[in-house]
Amino acid sequence: MKNFKINISEVAHKIPPSGIRVFFDLVLGMKDVISLGVGEPDFVTPWNVRERAIDSIEKGYTSYTSNKGMVELRIAVSKYLKRKYSLDYDPEEEILITVGVSEGSDLAFRAIVDPGVKVLIPEPYYVSYGPMTSLCGGKPVFIKTDPRNGFKITPKDITRSCDRKTKGIILNYPNNPSGASYSKGELKNLADVIIKKDLILISDEIYGELTYDSEHVSIATFPKMKERTIYLNGFSKAFAMTGWRIGYACGPADIIGAMTKIHQYTMMCVPIMSQFAALEALKMGDRSVFEMKREYRRRRELVISRLNEIGLLCHKPEGAFYAFPSIKGSGLSSMDFSKELLKREKVAVVPGTAFGESGEGYIRISYASGIDKLKESLDRIERFMKTIRR
Repeated sequence: MKNFKINISEVAHKIPPSGIRVFFDLVLGMKDVISLGVGEPDFVTPWNVRERAIDSIEKGYTSYTSNKGMVELRIAVSKYLKRKYSLDYDPEEEILITVGVSEGSDLAFRAIVDPGVKVLIPEPYYVSYGPMTSLCGGKPVFIKTDPRNGFKITPKDITRSCDRKTKGIILNYPNNPSGASYSKGELKNLADVIIKKDLILISDEIYGELTYDSEHVSIATFPKMKERTIYLNGFSKAFAMTGWRIGYACGPADIIGAMTKIHQYTMMCVPIMSQFAALEALKMGDRSVFEMKREYRRRRELVISRLNEIGLLCHKPEGAFYAFPSIKGSGLSSMDFSKELLKREKVAVVPGTAFGESGEGYIRISYASGIDKLKESLDRIERFMKTIRR
């Protein structure tokens, strides 16, 4: 009798595990480690938001909702986007509530990518974009950005990367891991070439509220862009609601309709208590978000200043809560630097290669930690740098 052999799909077999998770498996079980790796706010979800969810459970709201999400929440999202970013979406046909922006982006890729289709992905990039494209049978085309240009993609980058099989492009700004964002003029230039090349844009703007030195502008507001843009946002970062797993996708009715069909067969709907919590978050105004953003800005100044003093050159991130310093002067690879730092000084960072090949020579540091922890970790990094330079 032959032994049974399990056949894993070729696509699933070829997809590498997340570079972030692989590294942080090393952290498990270690004592006294300061983690600057996880992209999660250290703030607790505001009490009134938590209370709304508790109240919904106590009142027995434990059922499914519409696949699209509660209509009250979709209306609230529509009003929020109109007020904050001058975006105008029909809550009935153009908004879908998703299980975080992660599901939203997955649905977007699956709705627009056919086998063999190419999708442009600027590097460094959030770890999911490449695998999501591959899982659809598409081909990710990674575009290396220049650190001298703040890790920003340019119209020339898009033009020279396109061919007849290129259908889409994803833009994440403020960017994870670099913190790079774009001015209104820069976005206009990108929009012009996206229209010229007839591309569909997936615009991941989850960190939009955490833009520090200017107002965040959505690329979907430019003429002829809304009709070709899938806009993604959510509650995890700015509202400190990572564990609630709730986001939303907005776009043309036919694309949102296609995404909703996939969502119906996979997730059904977002948990109703998370939807009530999100509804409350949108009602509480900007005060809590402003206070968190002010603290992140203060931490940013500390981290960037110290890193540059230590000799780990780092551009100032325009948004999000990450620093992406160069460690090229250490003589170590990104992975070796991260492993040795963890081993010797018990500070956990993410190797830049987790975000694409162009991340070699960099590490990602999250400053979503308290000032005291950041100061201590920076002292440890400085001590580590002194030992390897001897």
